[in-house]
Amino acid sequence: MARPVFDEYSGKYKNIKLDRTADGILKVQLHTAGESVLWGFGPHEELGFCFQDVSADPENKVVILTGTGEAFIDRENLGGSNVTPQFWANILQNVVRLMRANLDIEAPMIAAVNGPATIHAEQALMCDIVLAADHAYFQDAPHFPSGLVPGDGVQLVLNAVLGLNRARYFMLTGQRISAQEALALGVVNEVMPAKDLLPRAYELARMILKRAPLVVRYARPCMVAELKRQVQSHLEYAAALEGLAGVDLWPAEFE
Repeated sequence: MARPVFDEYSGKYKNIKLDRTADGILKVQLHTAGESVLWGFGPHEELGFCFQDVSADPENKVVILTGTGEAFIDRENLGGSNVTPQFWANILQNVVRLMRANLDIEAPMIAAVNGPATIHAEQALMCDIVLAADHAYFQDAPHFPSGLVPGDGVQLVLNAVLGLNRARYFMLTGQRISAQEALALGVVNEVMPAKDLLPRAYELARMILKRAPLVVRYARPCMVAELKRQVQSHLEYAAALEGLAGVDLWPAEFE
């Protein structure tokens, strides 16, 4: 199978801007029309396919995942959908693709959380280094607080980074954790003013690239192997429960 060519996939995605430096640092930037991303079924599907392209291209040496403007992901529109078996079958495919494709990326990943991460914060927290702007905060707003089971992978990642008891409290209460609290808990690695976030991410990426190419390439698969095993074992079952419970209550609009 032919390897993907950057020029062929870099412009494919409506809600994802891809930029790559000459030394192979790929910036994956979420957006909607150049503003902070409006999350929904489209971006959810796109990001999984995008990560598949990224993972299949060995010219991506280090990946920086970030948002646009003042937020990482903090707004969403899933309104008006009814949960039918076919509808949730499509969602389940997207859920599995997104989580597995993230973990299939062999290049080290750096999250530059440029603002509030209240929706799919796990995508940032799955990265190997997590940097946060000082005004950022973390929350799982669209699941239990909005009437949904947190079953699409967020529960696995939060259990890993927060610990079981803190994660369950976080998900059931809709707790917000500030960037500084996240730093103290070990959820993020560094906190800084937003203007310094991307320069620091590129600085760390270039530090990583000083190692031998195969050392860089195969460090991440070793580090995420346990999380990958958990995703493989538990994701589809939990996402199916999320869909089952969604039949009982599917909010018309998420805030």
